[in-house]
Amino acid sequence: MSEIHVFATVSAAAGKETELRDALVELVAASHEEPGVVHYILHEDPKTLGNFYVFEVYKDQAALDAHMGSAHLAAAFAKAGPLLGGPPRITPTVVIAGK
Repeated sequence: MSEIHVFATVSAAAGKETELRDALVELVAASHEEPGVVHYILHEDPKTLGNFYVFEVYKDQAALDAHMGSAHLAAAFAKAGPLLGGPPRITPTVVIAGK
């Protein structure tokens, strides 16, 4: 089975950019400890601070499932909920071409 890639887009509510950034940085650190995580990279739009993009790579579907069921992800969702400007967009993908 091939790696699973996930693209997530998260936007902060007005005035909550720093708090959301801090929560996402914590999530990245905890996610890096998962054995099935290949990459978990947080980006922020330099032109629109508070708009975040997370690029995630899992070794397989089981690793993604483990991440989605992890206690640290549930805690991050609970912490981030009131900081969000809208619902996150999470898009799992499979690479079809490229290196």
